[in-house]
Amino acid sequence: MTAPLRRSALFSRHQALGARMVPFAGWEMPVQYAGVTREHQTVRSAAGLFDVSHMGELMLHGAGAPAALDRIVTNDVGHLLPGSALYTVACNEQGTILDDLIVYRLEEQRFLVVCNAGNRDKMIAHFARETAGRCGFEDRSDAYALIALQGPAAQAVLGRTGAGRELVELARFGVATAVVAGIEVIVARTGYTGEDGFELFCAADAAGTLWDAALQAGAPLGVAAIGLGARDTLRLEARLLLYGNDIDETTDPFEAGIGWTVKLAKGDFIGRDALVRKKQAGPERKLVGFEMTGRGIARHDYPIVEGGRQVGRVTSGAPSLSLGKNIGLGYVPRALSRTGTGLGIEIRGKLIEAVVVPTPFYKRGGNAQQSS
Repeated sequence: MTAPLRRSALFSRHQALGARMVPFAGWEMPVQYAGVTREHQTVRSAAGLFDVSHMGELMLHGAGAPAALDRIVTNDVGHLLPGSALYTVACNEQGTILDDLIVYRLEEQRFLVVCNAGNRDKMIAHFARETAGRCGFEDRSDAYALIALQGPAAQAVLGRTGAGRELVELARFGVATAVVAGIEVIVARTGYTGEDGFELFCAADAAGTLWDAALQAGAPLGVAAIGLGARDTLRLEARLLLYGNDIDETTDPFEAGIGWTVKLAKGDFIGRDALVRKKQAGPERKLVGFEMTGRGIARHDYPIVEGGRQVGRVTSGAPSLSLGKNIGLGYVPRALSRTGTGLGIEIRGKLIEAVVVPTPFYKRGGNAQQSS
């Protein structure tokens, strides 16, 4: 029997705004309100408000928390200062990716870890097992709602909610606890759109009040609610990886282009030995960005072809609504990963031309493609 879809604390708000709701990672979530194109451009030009309460929130605390977390993730938590965050992955012993995560050091011995919605149960079990006897651990996923405010007007909107200057001017990847719109909120200068912005964690039963305050404060600046459809096109332009598409337990950080999250010098951690071997050997394949030069849109799982043979599959693909091009990501053999390499994407039995290009495709401050 299929389990019923879960609903966030903001479900009634989405309905009132006319959102089209769809199943996603076991949840009923808004895919769009006014349309993906319009919502995408709203985030790029003003700011958008996203309900991402389906994400998982894991708390670690106690004297053993830094060491326990450093054993679980590949990046260096020990050097993370209180009030700051980092992007990382958690690997298995084979050196492939269990999930990609954001780690927030709220206090010296207190950490918040955000995991992907589709991996919540897996990561809760993994963290519970690996922290047992080492530090305190709590799954706080159902207690929190998570609202993302993203776009060039995000600072102005947050300020209009009554947030203090210290929050509005948080450093990139900074995090602080404060009162916003009368609600205690963990505010982080993080996001998943390629734009500046904030992510706001609050008690689930206060989410409606915070959502309403942010929408009201942002209305004069053109802020609107944004669905998962535009979230996907925004993150793809910025080459922000999607677990289950671009990375999973068959991929490692080096071939995915996020080897910078692996700090081998920090000491032992889960998967380190395998990752040492993978780094020494070098990746056999690489995740590349490509642009369609022929007419067609690459979609997830379409075959990538070169020289008459399939060499990979598209992991993510969509029209770039900022650049007016069709773009995608996919793994190809290392020899085919250089910028300018021609590829073919098989679309409904036809081979459509594409070319490897630098990523991210879009970087704020300009619409030109940027080298990674």
